[in-house]
Amino acid sequence: MAMPARFIDIHIIQSIPFANLNRDDTNSVKTVQYGNVMRTRVSSQSWKRAVRAVFEDRIGQAALRTRRIGERVTRALAEEHSWPQDLAERAGAHIAAASSIKFELAKDPKDAKQSVPNKVLTNAMVYVPESAVAELAALADEHRTVLEGAKDIKKPADKSILPADRVEAVLRSRNGVINVFGRMLAEVDNAGVDGAVQVAHALTTHETDVELDYFSAVDDITAHWSDQSGSGHMGHAEFSAGTFYRYATIDLRDLATNIGDSPDELRELTAAFLSAFVLSLPQAKKNSTAPHTIPDLAHISVRSDRPLSYAAAFERPVLAAGHGGFSDPSRTVLAQYAETANGLLGTDAILQSGWAGVDVKGLDALGTRHPGFDSLINAALDTALAGQSAGDAA
Repeated sequence: MAMPARFIDIHIIQSIPFANLNRDDTNSVKTVQYGNVMRTRVSSQSWKRAVRAVFEDRIGQAALRTRRIGERVTRALAEEHSWPQDLAERAGAHIAAASSIKFELAKDPKDAKQSVPNKVLTNAMVYVPESAVAELAALADEHRTVLEGAKDIKKPADKSILPADRVEAVLRSRNGVINVFGRMLAEVDNAGVDGAVQVAHALTTHETDVELDYFSAVDDITAHWSDQSGSGHMGHAEFSAGTFYRYATIDLRDLATNIGDSPDELRELTAAFLSAFVLSLPQAKKNSTAPHTIPDLAHISVRSDRPLSYAAAFERPVLAAGHGGFSDPSRTVLAQYAETANGLLGTDAILQSGWAGVDVKGLDALGTRHPGFDSLINAALDTALAGQSAGDAA
């Protein structure tokens, strides 16, 4: 009897030209020491945010992560419900103060004359469907008369006059984005959602160097209408380039648990995540580097046992081919490691395996070749979700 699909692993080899996709607190390229050499790294948080942006666009849903939920409700009340600004601000503050999440007050940085803090910020980031803003605004609208006679929130000890249970019910709401990526919100009971996806930090398959790029900006007035010469601004920035290995896995059982018995939604969300992972790219410094490549190789396997990353294939840094380039040897090393690792684990747990990418020989260990990414994803889903409901996945 065939074992049910549990995990869909996706592995990507992608060449990124001169760029800085993910910076640290000093604006330096993020790196990692692996295999005793320095690699360029893009954090999982950075790439996951890029994936989420594409994912939201594909499913037509969005989620909002913020400490400023009160300010967002204030704007909705003022712009969409035509509330007076001062009353809208009071309502937004009471919304932010109504849950069990502790809050603090801060000054508006745009108002230099302000002496008393009035911006209510939750101490924890709330993560809610975008539609939650309209729900909270409607709740405030329902209690408008009470809010008109209420006091402003002026200190953390102040209590909201809005019903905490109803505010927290909205904070517990979820949509496809939260069901896939999860939510951590310990301050509100039963608001946490276990994410169905796991995303690894991307790292180059080979040793890399960080390059300093000196730049200057010309002052147009000086250049055209003055006898002065020289630049109006000078500076430098860090960049690197390389061939990255990227990996993620989606747990079908966890996703089915999150969404309930809805096979169509299970397929839609899984397909959207896989496609978003293939096509996403962090947007840091995009205007000055435009590093908009696509993967050289995408490999997907459907497994019934456990996730399996191939990152260890690159613990020994890949060396450039004789004619130069790391992409070709990286694909070859990935295929060789996949064959070895799957041989050690046994192939009974691999229900489907395939790849799509540039034309290259020696990738038989990665399964069936597909003409494009969509074909690759659909083939994996056909196997993983064939005749499967949420109950089967669980």
